[in-house]
Amino acid sequence: QVQLVESGGGLVQAGGSLRLSCAASGRIFSRNAMAWHRQAPGKQRELVARITSGGSTNYADSVRGRFTISRDNAKNTMYLQMNSLKPEDTAVYYCSAGVVGWSYWGQGTQVTVSS
Repeated sequence: QVQLVESGGGLVQAGGSLRLSCAASGRIFSRNAMAWHRQAPGKQRELVARITSGGSTNYADSVRGRFTISRDNAKNTMYLQMNSLKPEDTAVYYCSAGVVGWSYWGQGTQVTVSS
């Protein structure tokens, strides 16, 4: 069983930065792909960025060049560095993990970007 806990959300002005963290319990962290998703009010949850167990990354077009996903397997922690934030980045951000599909989810952390 993997448990995920997000932190680092908050209120920031447009153009600012935040770093989200996702701490994982469980000994299988390093074997799981990890991802960040977000859900804005009235919208479907969308995949923001993902990172494989080997460190390969993919990004949604809307965040590519502004967000960076990374992981530290020694600390069982994944990060999302978010720069040049825009009001449209406002959402609840969730981390997820899985080997086939996203089997594990965190509870979410709110990110609010003011204009």
